[in-house]
Amino acid sequence: MITPHTRRPRRIYLHTFGCRANQYDTERMRQLLELRGCETVDDPGLADAVVVNSCTVTGNADSELRRYVRRVGRRGDGALPVVVAGCATAVAAESIRGLDGVSAVVPGQDPEAVANSLGVFPRTAAEMAPATLDRAERGTRAWLKVQDGCDLNCSYCIIRVARGRSRSRSPDEIVAEAQRLAEHHPEISLTGIHIGLYGKDSKPRVTLAALVETLLERVPDVRFRIGSLECNQLDDAIIDLMADSDGRLAPHLHVPLQSGSDAVLRGMRRAYRAERYRARVERLAERIVPLGLGTDVIVGFPGETDGDHRRTVELIESLPFTYVHVFPYSDRSGTDAEDLPDRLPERVKTERSREIRALVGDKARAHRRARLGTLARVVLEGDADEVAVTGDYLKMPALDSLRALGRRLRTARIESDGNGGLVAAGEG
Repeated sequence: MITPHTRRPRRIYLHTFGCRANQYDTERMRQLLELRGCETVDDPGLADAVVVNSCTVTGNADSELRRYVRRVGRRGDGALPVVVAGCATAVAAESIRGLDGVSAVVPGQDPEAVANSLGVFPRTAAEMAPATLDRAERGTRAWLKVQDGCDLNCSYCIIRVARGRSRSRSPDEIVAEAQRLAEHHPEISLTGIHIGLYGKDSKPRVTLAALVETLLERVPDVRFRIGSLECNQLDDAIIDLMADSDGRLAPHLHVPLQSGSDAVLRGMRRAYRAERYRARVERLAERIVPLGLGTDVIVGFPGETDGDHRRTVELIESLPFTYVHVFPYSDRSGTDAEDLPDRLPERVKTERSREIRALVGDKARAHRRARLGTLARVVLEGDADEVAVTGDYLKMPALDSLRALGRRLRTARIESDGNGGLVAAGEG
C-alpha cells in the first residue's frame, strides 16, 4: 500500500542502485517530479524527501539498500521521509516497509506511483506523465530502455520475479524518444533487462536488429550503443549492422558468460553451452576491429569443480575480452540455486575471482596498448568534459585540444600520457 505524504515536498533527492535500466527508470522519475514543480537536488541533506530506486540482483544489493535507507533516514532529526521503489520492493516489500525512515514502498518503477507516494499529483493536464524521456539529467550519454522484464529462468536469479515477463516498447515510441534524447546527447545506449528478447512479444513481431537499423536511419548524428546481449541472441544481423555502420553502432558489446563449463551452465539453467558462446564471440571479433568486449562471470557456483573453473579460464584466455565483471556466487533468497548442495568455501571463490580478474586485466592492457597512436570517434563526459569515451568503450582523459571541440561526436588522437596511460587529443 502506498501512503502519500500530506505535505508536498519541494526538494527531492534520488538515489539509484543497480543496473542501467534502473538508472533510466530513475531519470523518468526525475523528469515527472520536475514537471510537477519539484526540484531534484544532489545532496540528501538539502532534500525534503528521498526516493531510492532499489536493486535486488544479489543478497549484497539488499544489504546495501537497508544500510543506505537507515543512514539517510536519520538525517533531519529522523524526519526525512524515504520512498523505496524498484526491484527489491517486488520480493521484500514488507521487510523494507519496516525499516526506520521508510514512509512509502512503491511496487516496481512506475514514475507516477512514486510521485503519488510523495503527494505530488498533477495539477494540470500538462503535468500528466509523459510517454518519453526528454533528456538525462547530466552526462553526454543517455540511456534508452527498449524493453523490461525477462522470460528466462536462471536458477540463481530473482529478476524475473522482480521485473516480470519481457515487455517490449513499440518501435515508434522508441524512435520518438531517441529523437528527443538526440537533441541533448550525442550517444544513446539501448538498455533493458534482457534486450535480446526485444520484439518477441510484439504483434507483428520485430527484431532487435530491425529496431537498431531503424534508429540508425531515423536518428542521425548520434552514436548508438547496445548494452548487454546474450550470445544466443547475438545474430549475424546485429554483427553486420555493427560492422557496416561506420562506428554509429558502437563497436562494443557486453556478452554474459557466467561459466565456461557446460556442467555449471546446466546447473545455472543458462540457454547456451560453452562452444556456442565461443562461436558467436569469435564471429563478432572477426567482423569488428577494434572491439570492446565485456562479460560477466559467476565463480564458485555450487558444485563448481577445479576442472569447471579451469574450463572457464581457458575459454576466457581464448577470447579478446577487454573487461570482466566477476561475481563470487552468493545465495539469493527465493531462487532454486539456494537449495543446491556442494557449497564452495569463500577462500576458493576469492582465489578464482582474483585469477580471472588478473587474466582479463592483462587483456585490457594489451587492448589499450594496441589503440595507442590511432584515431577514434569519442564523446566527452564528466562535469568538465574531462573524459573521452571511444566506441570500443575505452575511457581516458581528454586534453584541452579535444575539449575545445565541443560535446558532440568528435575524432580524437589516442596518445600516451607519458606514464603508461592514454589521453585523447584533438585531431590535427
